[in-house]
Amino acid sequence: MVQLEDGTVRQCFPRGKKAGPAVGDRVLVAVAGEEGSIERIEERKNLLYRSDEMRTKQFAANVDRLLIVVAPEPEFSDELVGRALVGAWSAGVEPHIVLNKIDLPSAEGARERLKTFRHLGVPVHETDATNVSATRETLLPLLRDRCSLLLGQSAMGKSTILNALVPDARAHTQPHSQALGAGRHTTTTTRLYTLPEGGDLIDSPGFQAFGLHHLEPEDILRGFPEFKEPTSECRFYNCSHRHEPGCGVLAALQRGDITPERHALYERLLAENEARRTY
Repeated sequence: MVQLEDGTVRQCFPRGKKAGPAVGDRVLVAVAGEEGSIERIEERKNLLYRSDEMRTKQFAANVDRLLIVVAPEPEFSDELVGRALVGAWSAGVEPHIVLNKIDLPSAEGARERLKTFRHLGVPVHETDATNVSATRETLLPLLRDRCSLLLGQSAMGKSTILNALVPDARAHTQPHSQALGAGRHTTTTTRLYTLPEGGDLIDSPGFQAFGLHHLEPEDILRGFPEFKEPTSECRFYNCSHRHEPGCGVLAALQRGDITPERHALYERLLAENEARRTY
């Protein structure tokens, strides 16, 4: 579905068999009646992917900011937040974390867990999405004149946030399962909304996994900004920062400048990358 410059929306079909457009792309179209064809995809600033062992899927283009929605209940995954941050930094996208459901008593524990990401320089914004006016006051300044991607695990309250920011979205919401501590996917497609206040907001389906198999080792390294300074101290130019003698990253890890959890994530991503290449 393509939104034309006059604001109308048309169904347009891509030409050829190459990878098609992603949400957020700007395209040249030829329209005839109610339908049209996509003649060309304009040059992209960036392109975000999610991948697994079987396939890589593009899902958003030309993104300025990534808003990762987390909540104290159901408990969010540090691993998935870390992976989303790597995906953002490797693509040159500015990440932000939105802590939702701050009205819950367990919110303080979630704040404590987010300190690791705050120390990396990731801004954390707090919301109770059921308070529409406060949510808009907190988040709309981040979105103005930007293309932002709303991303989060299922049941974090992402659809409630979207409804607060874009009342016409009328996104379906439902409570998470208390028995499973998880939520069902209430969003099934990726869609861009143009904000009356200026800017675009892309909503994506909730996820319970975030593969980065498409990244090259240098992309993965870019996703760990705290490694940048220590790498200048490495003895070997092709250091993998896992086991080499004289590694600046391992020295920083020993000093406590890099957390064991972050370095372990780096090692897992490299191992996944190597397994994909072997396969």
